[in-house]
Amino acid sequence: MSAFNRPRLLAPGPVEVSPDTLRSLSQTQIHHRTPEARKAVLEARANLSKLLGADFEVLITTTSGTGAFEAAMVSLLEDGAEVVCAEAGKFGKRWGQMAEKLGYSVTYVSTEWGKALTPQAVAAAVQGKKALFITHSETSTGVLHDLEAISKAVRAINPEILIYVDAVTSFAVAELRPQAWDLDVIVSGSQKGVAAPPGLGFAMLSPRALEVLNSGKANSRRYYLDLAKELKSQQNGETAQTPAINLIQALTVSTSRLVSIPLEDLWLEKEKMNNALVAAGLALGCSNFAERVSPATAALVPPVPLSGKQVAEAMKARGARAAAGQDAFKDSMFRISLMGYFDRYDALAVAGILEDVFAGLGVQFERGVAVKAAWEALKDQTPELVGQ
Repeated sequence: MSAFNRPRLLAPGPVEVSPDTLRSLSQTQIHHRTPEARKAVLEARANLSKLLGADFEVLITTTSGTGAFEAAMVSLLEDGAEVVCAEAGKFGKRWGQMAEKLGYSVTYVSTEWGKALTPQAVAAAVQGKKALFITHSETSTGVLHDLEAISKAVRAINPEILIYVDAVTSFAVAELRPQAWDLDVIVSGSQKGVAAPPGLGFAMLSPRALEVLNSGKANSRRYYLDLAKELKSQQNGETAQTPAINLIQALTVSTSRLVSIPLEDLWLEKEKMNNALVAAGLALGCSNFAERVSPATAALVPPVPLSGKQVAEAMKARGARAAAGQDAFKDSMFRISLMGYFDRYDALAVAGILEDVFAGLGVQFERGVAVKAAWEALKDQTPELVGQ
């Protein structure tokens, strides 16, 4: 990396955080059983609730999002429960694999990477099942699944099923309406849309999920990942176990900026910023990997004969950390994101970086074409980019 270039974290998580969030981590260490700590926990929970836009109970775990998802499984589901895992990528499949390890009976509904799950296929599998696990924004493919339509179709078949949503990269980024869409468990993490450091998970529970939680029928073999115990503590600003209180303090700072923006405006701006990245890539000869583009991640297929890994490595050489594809698609695409502490002008900078990268890799194009395309995407909503 040239000494002239500042490092940029453009991967779809972890993300860049604001200077004031970083400064909050340098405060004097506090004890987690103090009024100051309780204030931080309550403020963080309140901010997360505002960003969710729903009357859900918000619980913070000192884990990644994966730990929060496991906590929600073992705290709500009985031993051996029959569940459905709807997946179309690496992270969607994770929840089925986790459920198998925990002794649940898993039925998979799968579609190929890059494609969107269909409501009909998911609904066909849920009769008699206790829970559905589904990923809203699939980080490995850049696809945003139509959660509203899927939930509606599923409820028509099984009204009482618990719908678990992996919203790790959609929370505070993409349109997400848990009450209107009749969802039950929303899971996310600190290192994505809320632009905080890694280390915290969020499990947000609907009234239906709370009723199940309080019924006492779930797997009793849990201790640290016990959301019933956490609920009693966190409603009073405490935590059942020692929390990462420094990270929670940082979370209150990062989310305070976000809640100052109307939620629908936040979603719209994030979508425009991601559309700008997509537009820049298309202008340079890339194509979308995702059938239905998530505002959290631009998953772009570079022009032949380039590989996604080549592009990601060339970006890294310029100080910009992107991500190649994953698993069988590691060479098929590269993924870039502005989920974190970025604004629309950063999208223009990334478009410029892409021009340098592609020129360096031998692609012929007119200089400025990617930046111009990004500007056009920022001016309008440009829905034609979705699925192009």
